[in-house]
Amino acid sequence: MTATTGATQSAQPERPGRSDGVCSEFTVFTKIKPGHADALREDLVALADAAANENVHAAVRQIGTLHDARHVIFDNDTRFMFASVFDGSWDTYIDDFAQTVVGARFDKVFSHSEGFPGVTDPGVKDWFIAQQEPAGVFVSAYPDLTVQQIYKDQRVDDAFQAVLDTPEFRAALDNPANAELLATPAFQKLMEEAAA
Repeated sequence: MTATTGATQSAQPERPGRSDGVCSEFTVFTKIKPGHADALREDLVALADAAANENVHAAVRQIGTLHDARHVIFDNDTRFMFASVFDGSWDTYIDDFAQTVVGARFDKVFSHSEGFPGVTDPGVKDWFIAQQEPAGVFVSAYPDLTVQQIYKDQRVDDAFQAVLDTPEFRAALDNPANAELLATPAFQKLMEEAAA
């Protein structure tokens, strides 16, 4: 497959998949081992339950580059698709999965695919490349925001919203000494965004 990445990447080898800004897509299509579709389905149900598990969310936060992911069984239970969006390099993305609790779940799900060597196997990257099919079109709604920037934006918003609810902030707004600051376009924009 031909690499089609458009974002600036590290010095690691060129990998398949399209990029939009800082976001890259990863989509693999595998053949399900004969007789394994029900077991895969059961593992996905368990994985879905684990989606609410704090440990999994903590591991996803630890990885810190995964925007979203989905697993799909299709083609009359003979094929499996995994698709995700991530920040950074393809190699780092695969390496990060092998180092967290998410990797163990990843390993279990892909164990139902033909030829999967295991997420920690030295040949796993070659296997993923052989299964990967780059998107024809890939568009991100927020191509300039990494997962870490989104986390930071959420923390800043939470902190600012907490400040807005304090009597001290209300008093500062009502203090004539702050009138000049409050009238600035930057402050007005901040308050408009906070109210949106």
